[in-house]
This record gives sequence, C-alpha cells and structure tokens, in this order.
Amino acid sequence: MVGRVVIAAPASGHGKTTVATGLLAAFARRGVRVAPFKVGPDYIDPGYHALAAGRPGRNLDPVMVGEELIGPLFAHGAAGAELAVVEGVMGLYDGRTGAGETGSTAQVARLLGAPVILVVDAAAQGRSIAAVVHGFRSFGDVRMAGVILNRVGSDRHEAILREACEEVGTPVLGALRRADAVAAPSRHLGLVPAVERRAEAEESVAALADLIAASVDLAAVEAIARSAPPLSSAAWSPSVSAPVAGRPVVALAGGPAFSFSYAETSELLTAAGADVVIVDPLRDEKLPDGARALVVGGGFPEVYAAELSANVPLRDAVASFAGPIVAECAGLLWLCRTLDGAPMCGVLDADAAMTPTLTLGYRDAVALTDSPAGPAGMRVTGHEFHRTTVHPRSGLLLSPAGGAAWAWRGADPEGFATSRLHASYLHLHWAGVPGLAYRLVSSLG
Repeated sequence: MVGRVVIAAPASGHGKTTVATGLLAAFARRGVRVAPFKVGPDYIDPGYHALAAGRPGRNLDPVMVGEELIGPLFAHGAAGAELAVVEGVMGLYDGRTGAGETGSTAQVARLLGAPVILVVDAAAQGRSIAAVVHGFRSFGDVRMAGVILNRVGSDRHEAILREACEEVGTPVLGALRRADAVAAPSRHLGLVPAVERRAEAEESVAALADLIAASVDLAAVEAIARSAPPLSSAAWSPSVSAPVAGRPVVALAGGPAFSFSYAETSELLTAAGADVVIVDPLRDEKLPDGARALVVGGGFPEVYAAELSANVPLRDAVASFAGPIVAECAGLLWLCRTLDGAPMCGVLDADAAMTPTLTLGYRDAVALTDSPAGPAGMRVTGHEFHRTTVHPRSGLLLSPAGGAAWAWRGADPEGFATSRLHASYLHLHWAGVPGLAYRLVSSLG
C-alpha cells in the first residue's frame, strides 16, 4: 500500500508548493520512493515536484477527468512508490466556481482517503490561528492530521502558535521561519517552469529539502501518510486493445517554450501505437525523421517569441507539414502568422498578441468541427489559462475547409479546426477524453 498525504492551505500563497516540494525532496534524499501529485490543472508545480521526486509529477483533476478516474490515475502514478505527496490547489475547499467542492483539494483528499496537513501562513497571526485551524478542520469531512506553520517570526511567536493549535487538538508538525524562504522567480502565469532554469531549480529544490528536513517532523508526516486506509482503485492504464501497427512517429513539442504537457499524453500516444519523439522548437531545426503527426501543448512562447521566430527552418517545416496537428494554447500561438509581431509558423491566418487581461477557468465545450482531436459534437471539459489574444486575418483558416474548434456557454466559437488540424486555447487532460490519442494515431495507419 502507498502511504499518502495531501498538503493543503486556507488559501493560495500560504506555502503549499514550498512544503510539498520540500517534503518530496527530503524523503527522496532519505531513500524513500516518493510519488508527486498536484490537484487541478497546474503544469508548473509538477515540474518542481518531478525534480524533487525523480519521477513525473502528475495531476489529479476531477473536473477534467471525472472523479471516477482520480483513484486509478493516482494508483498509476504511484506505482512502485512507498509514499505519495499530493499538493492541493487554492484553499482546501475551493473548487470549480458554482460547483461546490468539485475540483477542490478536499474532494481529492476524500476520494483518496488521504489525511490532510494544513500549511498556514502565520506571519500576522497569534492565538487567532486556532480559530482558522478549528474552522477548516470542522467545516468538511476530510481528516486534518496536523498543521505546518509558515513564516513564523521568532521562538516566542512559534510558542504562541503551537499553544493555540494544541488548544483545538491539532498537532503542529513543523514551523518555517520568515527568513528561511527559498525564492523561485515568477512571471505572468505563476512560477517560472523548472525546465527553463534547470540548474537554479535543482538548487532551489535542494534548499527546500534542507529547509523541510530541519523544520518539519518528517517521521510524524510519514506516519500520517502511512495511516491512510488501503485504496481499492485499480491502476489506470493507457493501453488499447489493438494498437496501430508500424509505430508511426508522432512529434511532441517540448523544451522551455512548450513545457505544459500532462505525462499521460505521451503515455496514451505510445500505447496507441505511436513512437513519440520530443521536438524542441528552440533548438531543433527540423521535425523528427519520419514524423507523421505533431502535438504541441502549452507553455510560454510569448517569452521566447524572438528565438522561435529565428528558427526559420523549423517554422518552414511546420508550415509545409502535411500530417495532422493538435495544438493547445501555446501551440495555437506558435501556429499563427505572428506573435507580438514576430513571425511564427503561419499555419493559421491569424495574429497573436499579449494582453493585460487574464483569461482563466474551466470550460464545458462541444466540438464544432471534425478534427484530429475528435468528431463534431464531442463534449469535453477543459481549462483555459492565458494572457493573449488571437485575431484571424481573413476567415478562420488558410484552408477554406476549416471551422471553429469549440463552443461553450457565454463565449464566441473558439479555436481553429479542419480534417487535419486542431488548434485552440483549451487545455485537455487526454486521460479524460477517451479515444483522442487513438483517433490521432489511427489516422496515420
């Protein structure tokens, strides 16, 4: 059985990522096989988790994959591990707007039968922390096993906080001082991804391991994790009954500009029969030899617009590529004619630009046009997260056979689709869209 614990907080900004990443790194340093998870549609935190744990960081998102897949996806990602650390999203009980606990950390903790450790920023609190802890413990039906205090000012401050938590019967498992913060740079969509600063990120993770080992009772945390009851879920599998023969090559964009991709995407493509080869648009001047399809996920192409534009050989190769293309968010921008005025691939007759407005949220969408991602009429739930806009120049696509990719309530039709192309702002978790990977790979047979 895999021990497991959920790291939650009253709200964003209390230090969940610091604690979760530090726990993973500290346990791994001790020789414990750890499996990292993140609640919700986050791509950046799992990158730091992966550095800490030495295995892929994975997401558990009941909104995008359905609650019935949370246990199986956890079992799949935790295979071979002794202990799993699940970092929550936002506040413990914050989920999809208007949907109660759906998508919340509390829901995932309940589905996994996992105890919760609450990380609380105590910088401006004294005895009042007891009311916060008691309120979170009594509000829902999760098992709150302890508290880790963050941004504690002094020994006296820590003593006050510990005494207050003891009053409400909640053990304090650790205390991090204000001066001990380990900084990680951020930008307009959150932390800078680890893949963009690998050496510095490794140093940050090592420093977090030192901090957590010195500040948190690891033995107590491990005992809490191992107190979780057995999980009955069978592991999710990407396998299909009849993989496509011939191992067609599918190019999957990666590297610093396109680092937003769920681990299951590559696994599903491989299980469907593809030979998945990573292409880094900042470095590689051609698509992989024999590439029959191209998948481009999310990332920060706006940060690397000059470098992407300068890679003319690859831009030309993508512009003339005859195989199917599936692109999400950053991939959509890269396929446009320009991004903030810099020439891009020109697959789409559209221009992209940064905007000060953040577009964020889950979307219940229906496909409007047959494409490599799915048939018209297919219904999905995805996530939109960007600070850019795309403006078509004339019509929807260079190809007159195109149409919009998606429609969802309260918005104009979005994205671009043809029989060989799907490009949209909508991020999908492919494990929650049965048949998407197989549809793409089987079209190459």
